[in-house]
Amino acid sequence: MPKRKQVSTPAEESDLSPPPDGLLDVAHTDSEDGRPAKKRGRGKKAKSKIKTETQQAVSQEQALDKEGNAAGKKSKKTRQSKAEKEAKLVEMPLAQRTVGHKLYIGAHVSAAGGVHQSVLNSVHIGANAFALFLKSQRKWANPPLQDDHCDTFQKRCENLKYDQAQHIVPHGSYLVNLAHTDKSRTEQAYESFLDDLKRCEKLGIGLYNFHPGNDQCGDRPKSIAHLASNINKAHHETNSVVVLLENMAAGGNVLGSTFEDLRDIIALTHDKDRVGVCLDTCHAFAAGYDLRTPEAFKQTLNHFEDTVGFKYLRAMHLNDSKAPFASNRDLHANIGTGFLGLRGFHNLVNEPRLAGLPLVLETPIEVRDESGELVKDEKGKAKEDKGIWAREIKMLEGMVGMDVESEEFLEMDQRLAKQGEPERNRLEEQVTRKARERAEKAEKAERNPKKGGERGNARAAKVLEGSGLSEAENNRSESNMEEGSDR
Repeated sequence: MPKRKQVSTPAEESDLSPPPDGLLDVAHTDSEDGRPAKKRGRGKKAKSKIKTETQQAVSQEQALDKEGNAAGKKSKKTRQSKAEKEAKLVEMPLAQRTVGHKLYIGAHVSAAGGVHQSVLNSVHIGANAFALFLKSQRKWANPPLQDDHCDTFQKRCENLKYDQAQHIVPHGSYLVNLAHTDKSRTEQAYESFLDDLKRCEKLGIGLYNFHPGNDQCGDRPKSIAHLASNINKAHHETNSVVVLLENMAAGGNVLGSTFEDLRDIIALTHDKDRVGVCLDTCHAFAAGYDLRTPEAFKQTLNHFEDTVGFKYLRAMHLNDSKAPFASNRDLHANIGTGFLGLRGFHNLVNEPRLAGLPLVLETPIEVRDESGELVKDEKGKAKEDKGIWAREIKMLEGMVGMDVESEEFLEMDQRLAKQGEPERNRLEEQVTRKARERAEKAEKAERNPKKGGERGNARAAKVLEGSGLSEAENNRSESNMEEGSDR
């Protein structure tokens, strides 16, 4: 394996989730697995920092001013052409990509303006893998991909060394429920699903991630069989794309929250070479699969191996959890700030079996003030800082081979845990209150069975099971808009 080369963009340290000291130093690997040749303790203090987007915009404007002054012109803002803006995403990234690393870490980036823009957005944050939406997640009808966008996408992937077959993982529509047994609804869902697979093939993409769906008929095995039937049908109508079932956080009628669900769906899929799993760390943790300690992490992976099979694990979503363990709440947190914690991700990046998989961040990038409130622009839209992803990528890469007892790791762990403490406390109180309310409703239903009859008891049982939330995914679908939209 070639040596790993990392070059950081100089900048002042950001006040928004600043990178930990020592993680942005130039690092080289002499071993085959990509680990640093020497065991690191704290490491020397970083000489360079990753820029926030605001800092980078200021730097670009200053550079333009200097150019104008050098030419004897007045200093003023220069309107950039589309081509110039695209070039700066590559030429002036928030962080440089780490070449030759064993981990392929990235984020779910925007495809606003066309799918080809996603490649530049990935380079901009220093990512070696990425996810994107292939069309709008808020409507069923979408225009086809433009041929020139497809050509540009493939050329950029080739020029910028992104492996479309292995390290780009589009995310399916949240509207789609392939397990729905209603004829009209399942046809609508299937057509959208098939359209996405054909878009993947047109772009040369080999993997496609989607949510298994919900049991709407009250017969879980029947819904699973219906889902698998739709996958088989789509396989017959396409040539190569591998569909990845994403594990889910919620219980109740949601499919995919257990490894057994994933196993049963795969068992009914005919072409086993074209089905796999995308494991989301937040979803797994919220569903009751512990990842926090080395022992728990190993036990969970072994359970996956025994139940599903490690050969089916083709991608992962890296998210901490705002909600407590086994809460069935899908609430993504930034790495190290949630209940899962930094040690869980140290376990992950140092697990040999995960080397080579696309590891995609879906963590929040909204800017918050000191009180924790969202910072909004003049239009009332929440401001974003993609430098957060750039810093998380470098942090995760930097933890490979890191000693968890070192001052470097302990300082980073404590700082991030403190940063997320207010939100963890808020969610823990909320989860506890809702659990108490569910228990009270169930107890009331048991005491008064005649009042609600069978329907009342069924409702109480459903309340106990819970259906979870998908706030994080809803936020992501709104912020990573469809092909051809303006952001």
